[in-house]
Amino acid sequence: MDSAPVRITPPLSEEAARRLTAGTPVRISGILYAARDAAHKRLVAALDRGEPLPVDLRGAIIYYVGPTPGAPGQVVGAAGPTTSYRMDAYAPRLIALGLRGMIGKGDRSPAVIEGMKRHGAVYFAATGGAGALLAKCITASRVIAYEDLGPEALREMTVQEFPAIVAIDAAGSSLYRSQVECGR
Repeated sequence: MDSAPVRITPPLSEEAARRLTAGTPVRISGILYAARDAAHKRLVAALDRGEPLPVDLRGAIIYYVGPTPGAPGQVVGAAGPTTSYRMDAYAPRLIALGLRGMIGKGDRSPAVIEGMKRHGAVYFAATGGAGALLAKCITASRVIAYEDLGPEALREMTVQEFPAIVAIDAAGSSLYRSQVECGR
């Protein structure tokens, strides 16, 4: 495992995603989309109706977050990752459309991992419980769809040096399934 972070700027190509390996620390700068389960449900419902999505997901990274309102002078308040399995029912459809990365916390379902392997996507883990720290990496945020969902609306966020780790790579290797020796 290399300890030097890999710098990433979305949109990601399939080739760039496939080069990332589980355990690699990354720093992401550029545009992320923020969405949780309610927004994902609406995205997939739009696809089911044959409607275009409010954002082009090709090469995109979605951060599973519902940021709190920021205090004066802050772009957003706490912006920690939500548990990713809540998006697992929707993620394979979005991955098939070209979604290249997801950021959250916790393991993913076999269907999501299979979609990642088939289409060349990667899953990043962000540190849960560090929402205030992660918010400092967000330099801009605007709602682009589903405003009625409040903090869970679909947002475009600009990030600078956002820290994460490749938790599951495009080959299906997973930190959640690796043998970790803790102090042995």
